Amino acid sequence: MGKVLIIGAGGVGNVVAKKCAMNTEIFSEIMLASRTVSKCEAIAKEFGGNRIQTAKVDADNVAEMVQLINKFKPDLVLNVALPYQDLPIMDACLEAGVNYLDTANYEPKDVAKFEYSWQWAYQERFKAKGIMALLGCGFDPGVTGVFTAYAKKHHFDEMHYLDIVDCNAGSHGKAFATNFNPEINIREITQKGKYWENGKWIEIDAMSIHQPVAYPNIGDKESYLLYHEELESLVKNYPTLKRARFWMTFGQEYLTHLRVLENVGMTRIDPVLFEGKQIVPLQFLKAVLPEPSSLGENYSGETSIGCMIKGVKDGQDKTYFVWNNCSHKASYQEVQAQAISYTTGVPAMIGAAMMMTKTWNKAGVYNVEEFNPDPFMDMLNKHGLPWNEKTNLKLPFEYPVEKVLA
Repeated sequence: MGKVLIIGAGGVGNVVAKKCAMNTEIFSEIMLASRTVSKCEAIAKEFGGNRIQTAKVDADNVAEMVQLINKFKPDLVLNVALPYQDLPIMDACLEAGVNYLDTANYEPKDVAKFEYSWQWAYQERFKAKGIMALLGCGFDPGVTGVFTAYAKKHHFDEMHYLDIVDCNAGSHGKAFATNFNPEINIREITQKGKYWENGKWIEIDAMSIHQPVAYPNIGDKESYLLYHEELESLVKNYPTLKRARFWMTFGQEYLTHLRVLENVGMTRIDPVLFEGKQIVPLQFLKAVLPEPSSLGENYSGETSIGCMIKGVKDGQDKTYFVWNNCSHKASYQEVQAQAISYTTGVPAMIGAAMMMTKTWNKAGVYNVEEFNPDPFMDMLNKHGLPWNEKTNLKLPFEYPVEKVLA
């Protein structure tokens, strides 16, 4: 048993805190901290039983973070704040000598670019301090890396083609809303797309490549190729991959709204002068859009996220598909959250459990696929994200006419 300090009280923070609080065998004490302490207090009250302690902290302020860490003395800091805050929180963990976990890699505020280089640069410092950092332990990134590691361990001698497919077939009844932080979400999908092929990155215009994919229990959904951070670590850790891509579904109404917002400048991340003040249009847009954590109550439908892989086993070609479907309604009934928050928060709790029990234990900075996937996969089944698998099937990306996964 151990103590965990959770930073961030949005939709994912809500799920992480409650799932940790449910897991009494591993998490003895839980503190939830945020710049807006009222959000932490609301989550703690909703769970009840004084199981979740709360605190106010500015995650951008290293000294303030260190002070809170030294006061609470956690075994692990679990970061579900904004990606901009990854580095100051890692700095605080280094100074205080405590383990670190996050769900999304660092990106600077003024550039819509996310990559692991900034965090991988902490490797030697974390090793020297004897502490561990686990990067990208949500669903994608996170479970998708664990899925890939599990595929390699149990199904392939070499993996050659990887397609990560992410579908949200849910409906929240809003004209336009994002399922996680609007600023991060819109920055992610409006930047250039990118995929790995034959030893190099291929860059494409945003949303310019798309095709229908048949998702289990859902059916055909138009899926768009975009860049996602786990591709960077997966092609590094599995050098036999000849191609690695990430696909995500978007409805036409969502894309129309997004196109209009782009055209009128509302997705800009550079400051503009308004009534004598500098404002960032995307941050203003975030302020007027629905809060993602408020979408859960009336959300219907489900998500489907998985990895489609082609490679070789015992000298023979093999295909493999591993995935999870998650119900928005069931997620809300359990922890008062929609499935996007749930599928990120549950793996973060599991990753924390892996570290807390020293099942995953190695000083330095690592991505999830660098550890034994089996105990993580077992916990997915036990804690609300059961997975399914199929082997030797025709994959839609290799055979575009076939739709065999529905």
